[in-house]
Amino acid sequence: MVPSLCTFLAAAAAALSATVQALPQQDSNGVSLLSTTSAVAASPSSTISSTGSTTACNNSPDLCARSYANITHMGAHDSSFLRDESTGNSIAGNQYFNATIALDAGLRLLQVQVHDRNGVIQMCHTSCSLLDAGPLETWLGQIRAWMDAHPNEVVTLLIVNSDGKSAAQFGAVFAQSGIAKYGYTPSGSGWPTLQAMISAGTRLVTFIASIAPSAQYPYLLSEFDHVFETAFEVTSLAGFNCTLDRPASQSSAAAAVGAGLLPLLNHFKYDVLAASILVPDETLIATTNSPATAADGNLGRHVQLCTREWGTKPTFVLVDFFSEGPAVAAADAANGITPVGRSTAGQVKAVATGAAVPSYNPARTGSAAAFIAGVVAMVVLV
Repeated sequence: MVPSLCTFLAAAAAALSATVQALPQQDSNGVSLLSTTSAVAASPSSTISSTGSTTACNNSPDLCARSYANITHMGAHDSSFLRDESTGNSIAGNQYFNATIALDAGLRLLQVQVHDRNGVIQMCHTSCSLLDAGPLETWLGQIRAWMDAHPNEVVTLLIVNSDGKSAAQFGAVFAQSGIAKYGYTPSGSGWPTLQAMISAGTRLVTFIASIAPSAQYPYLLSEFDHVFETAFEVTSLAGFNCTLDRPASQSSAAAAVGAGLLPLLNHFKYDVLAASILVPDETLIATTNSPATAADGNLGRHVQLCTREWGTKPTFVLVDFFSEGPAVAAADAANGITPVGRSTAGQVKAVATGAAVPSYNPARTGSAAAFIAGVVAMVVLV
């Protein structure tokens, strides 16, 4: 995550003068695609659940009658920042596949980071000169199109508001993208069931960190009024824990749970290249994203330990490279479901023909020092 949004070293800004753009394409209907490997929409599926229902909500009939707060929603950390052909396998990329492919695969939480770029709310990773994934409005339009095509799905967005944009500025972008119609506004009487949200047509939950709530845009929720998070700068497999990291207004995870905040489990590991230089670690991703519970660093183990410690399962989980594991299997285990209606058809990796920003791969670079020399120093890419 990006709470305080670290800055680059001055040398990095000078060296990375060329903006890396993940330019959207358009399909035959004029709807722009989030990357060159666009998702294949999964066909709606149904099965008979333990409750007797045949309609699936968020890929399971068993979830329809559950409260939104009583479900573990698997999420893609920095979901718009790709490490694929479209970005030259950028070192800043946290995901191999785009947000609509993540939704097809069963993820229902998408986190993004935004900055101001010439008055436009732009999805940029730490800086627009490092990795620019385009306007937030374009991306929201893709999520809206996916939701239009999947009427039984509740989706959650978590937006890191790096440059302090107002609710009115975000509200205008949500309206222009067409996604505002799905915005959920809390009633003050607890979180509804998925089916209630679907029936009401208010099936998009949007948290923004941070933002002043607005009566004009009540569906834009200030994250830390509703959510608490665990630590996010983890650099060892044994480093994952259940201790509250934010917000500062809560003294502990137990206090946050008692106050009704929803737990968010950050579960992504960084590789330390040098002092203050961290990059998403893909070399251990099979361990990190594993739904198993036996080994340090396993996603399944982290979920299990925090569930025991908090007395409740995490409502949200964020991972890098969601397709590995696959991470969503840990959420399925926490929710006790056998999912239906998912698709992994879009998960086809393409090899970049020319990298604008090299990706970190020790086998190719030979050493961390060589990599650092090749891309110039950067600080935490979170």
